[in-house]
Amino acid sequence: MTHQSPTLSEAQKRELHETALRIVSPGKGILAADESVGSIAKRLAQVGVDNTEENRRQYRQILFSADDRINGCIGGVIFFHETLYQQTDNGVPFVKMIRERGIMVGVKVDKGVVPLAGTCGETTTQGLDGLSERIAQYKKDGAVFAKWRCVLKISDTNPSKLAIAENANVLARYSSICQQHGIVPIIEPEILPDGDHDLKRSQYITEKVLAAVYKAMSDHHVYLEGSLLKPNMVTAGHSCPTKYTPEEVAMATVTTLRRTVPPAVTGVAFLSGGQSEEEASVHLNAINNCPLVKPWVLTFSFGRALQASALRAWRGHKENEKAATEQFIKRAEANSLACQGKYNGGDNYGESGQRSYGSCHAY
Repeated sequence: MTHQSPTLSEAQKRELHETALRIVSPGKGILAADESVGSIAKRLAQVGVDNTEENRRQYRQILFSADDRINGCIGGVIFFHETLYQQTDNGVPFVKMIRERGIMVGVKVDKGVVPLAGTCGETTTQGLDGLSERIAQYKKDGAVFAKWRCVLKISDTNPSKLAIAENANVLARYSSICQQHGIVPIIEPEILPDGDHDLKRSQYITEKVLAAVYKAMSDHHVYLEGSLLKPNMVTAGHSCPTKYTPEEVAMATVTTLRRTVPPAVTGVAFLSGGQSEEEASVHLNAINNCPLVKPWVLTFSFGRALQASALRAWRGHKENEKAATEQFIKRAEANSLACQGKYNGGDNYGESGQRSYGSCHAY
């Protein structure tokens, strides 16, 4: 008979659940500002900015210094390790700046993807070694949630059963470690939009991946009420010749979640997956208006889909900082409406020229 050992006290469970609820409060989502040094280099290069520590600090400061309008839009910010210990021009730690606004501080804790031997170009994510100690330190330094990203690809043969099982197990082990230290884990099994697969294929694969993830969560005794899921929306591959409506994307996405994600999960915060800012907002709005029962909060955890316009407005020039911040606020407000099903934008929907997508995106 399976033996049951208590893993968390009732007080620990209560703290985790309350934190998760605060991050995805009504109308609020997550700003993913956790790009690694290598990842942000590509984005800065697109606007002609050198990838220096000072430029990275200046850019994050533009986002974090947005006025009180974002307080009702952003419930949490995911930091990269470097950013967690940076300060404003006036010497105020970014963490202090964010926490004083009632916004939760999170941190990316994985150490990137590595090849999974014996597969056709598939990967797993490293960083479990020493994770317990790192999590404990991040907790002391002000973080209350964490994020770990695994990556899977769709092809005629991928994802393999090995890749699905390995990544699900890694996500569950990370989640368990987080919760032991009072940190809410954000679980991110991203299925890349590379390829020409259609919506039906994307839905099938996403269902298989999420089913495996939550089986692993059960095996590792993860407290679902104290966790959040960060999945891809179910969209066709970027090279698919068939174009699907927001309503079709929404139906496929919500159907997938209903078949695989337990209602106990506090919230689902979608990644943007290289969609344009407008596409991501329109799809999120359609998901929240989908006429199926949705027992979770359905919101956003966007990086590029919150920042692309701000980065283009800034271009490394100090005189553009205010305009860049305004662009960020505009997208935050749009997505706040979208996660309530109240967004009426969409004028630029489907303009692939503004996509910030690169194939095989990896940190």
